[in-house]
Amino acid sequence: RRPGAPRRAARPLLSGAALTWESAGPADTERLGAALAERLRPGDLVLLRGELGTGKTTLVRAAARALGVREPVTSPTFTVAQAYRGRIPVAHVDAYRLEGADAEEADLLRAALAEDAVAFVEWPDAIARALPPPRYTLELEHLGGDRRLVRLDAPEPAARTELGRLIADLRARHRQPE
Repeated sequence: RRPGAPRRAARPLLSGAALTWESAGPADTERLGAALAERLRPGDLVLLRGELGTGKTTLVRAAARALGVREPVTSPTFTVAQAYRGRIPVAHVDAYRLEGADAEEADLLRAALAEDAVAFVEWPDAIARALPPPRYTLELEHLGGDRRLVRLDAPEPAARTELGRLIADLRARHRQPE
């Protein structure tokens, strides 16, 4: 600091580089989901992208458990949307089978993504125009075997900073390399 220069609050330095977490298997993906849930509030939307079998539903299941859901959390591929009661309600949408959202489907999606719930949407691209802005976006990628690479992002700088802290905390607790 230059003499006489005003003091500025310290803040984490995050470049525009992708925030990533490497999962060694389902237990790591569950840890990420539970840690993510600690940062979610009613009205938050999390978008999940990734090929079949990358662990999107595993992550949602762990987050839902951390939010107080006790019933089985399954992939809503055939039902499109599931609602769960917990300490905070959870909405889980799987748009894999949708080609887009017409006006009626968009209204149904908005109803499913209630403001009092935390919402997770798998395969969001086909219905993106019908969705509110997400708090977080995660992309899961196969790395071979049970390993997955998770890319995390957030449109808001404060939420992106939260993700950076989440990853740093997970790495510190589980001694994962950067």
